[in-house]
Amino acid sequence: MAQPHPPAAPHEGLIHEPATEHGGGFPPFESSTFAAQVLWLALAFGLLYYLMAKVALPQIAGILHDRQGRLAGDLDEASRMKSEADAARDSYERSLKEAQDKAKGIAQATRAQLAAEADTRRKTLEGELAAKIGESETLIRSRTATAMGSVREVAADAATAIVERLTGQAPDRAAVETAYDRTQTAH
Repeated sequence: MAQPHPPAAPHEGLIHEPATEHGGGFPPFESSTFAAQVLWLALAFGLLYYLMAKVALPQIAGILHDRQGRLAGDLDEASRMKSEADAARDSYERSLKEAQDKAKGIAQATRAQLAAEADTRRKTLEGELAAKIGESETLIRSRTATAMGSVREVAADAATAIVERLTGQAPDRAAVETAYDRTQTAH
C-alpha cells in the first residue's frame, strides 16, 4: 500500500511537492546516468543518421534529380518552341515579302497594261482625228475653191458694174475675167 504523505508544514504554502526517487538534481547532469545517456545518444544519432542516409536523403536526392530532369526537359521544350516560333516568324516574313513583291508586280503589270490601252486608245483617237482633220481640210479646200470661184464671179460682176458706172458703158465680160486672172497669178 501507499504510504501516506507527511502533513504539510504551516509555512510551506499551498503547493505540495512529492518526494522523487531520483533525488533533487537535473537528470542529464547526473553523473551516475551519464554513460547510459551517452550510449542512448550515440544509438539515437546512429539510428537517425542511418534513417537519413538510407531513406530521407535518397528520396530528397531523387526528388531533386527528377526536378532537374523536368527543368532540363522544360528548357529543351521552351528552346524547341522558340525555334519553331522563330521559324514561323521567318516564314511569315518571307510570305509577307513575297506577297508584297507579287502585289508590286501586279500593280506594275496593271499600270503597264493600262498605259498600253491608253496609248492604243490615244493612237486610235489621233488616227480618227487625223482622218477628220483631213476630211475637214478637203472640205475647206473644196469650199474655198467654190468660194474663190464665186469671188471670181463676184469680182468680175463688181468690176463690170464699177466700169459701167464710171464710163457709162459695160465692158466685155471675158476681158474683165482675163484681167482678174492676171492679177491672181501675179500674187
